[in-house]
Amino acid sequence: MATFGYARVSDIRQNDERQMIAMSEQGIPLECVFADKQSGKDFDRPAYKLLLESLKPGDLLVVSSLDRLGRDYGEILRQWRILTKERGVDITVIDMPILDTRQGKDLLGTLIADLVLTLLSFVAHNERDNIRHRQAAGIAAAKARGVRFGRPIKKSPEDFGILVKQWERGNLPLPTLLEQTDLKIATFYRRLSEFRAAGKRK
Repeated sequence: MATFGYARVSDIRQNDERQMIAMSEQGIPLECVFADKQSGKDFDRPAYKLLLESLKPGDLLVVSSLDRLGRDYGEILRQWRILTKERGVDITVIDMPILDTRQGKDLLGTLIADLVLTLLSFVAHNERDNIRHRQAAGIAAAKARGVRFGRPIKKSPEDFGILVKQWERGNLPLPTLLEQTDLKIATFYRRLSEFRAAGKRK
């Protein structure tokens, strides 16, 4: 029987050091810990896929908490069933000792563990939804205050109209115009369209 750990943080800016320390305290060498820096919305993660290829019947998978495994209610339950029922792997959740498939393998123990797993999976899923709603509300509030998201809009140079006229008369090659305006070709044509539309409104 081999023991593996799985760690996950939501993106590359976050640190998984605490999870790695927890794995080390469980006696799991770092080379046996698979770690993803990716959202827990699904299980399409490179390290998790490699973990599945490494696990064999009788092996033990350790996670620090259930939400590190995932945050989608249905997918957590599905993966748990695949690992424990189909692959014959044991799982233990460090911060929730009752979620240890090595313990309580009798009918009552299994029932209790399944109920706890269902409840905690729902909580993890609900927290992910709450985070998404808070982010959406924050973005909406910021936009209402005039905060702009995405790349800053590059303004046309003050002599844009003069340069355009020279280009239209054939006196200024397009590459030279783009270099002088510091615009990409798609941006230039967008500004050109706006420029002509503004001229018609005058």
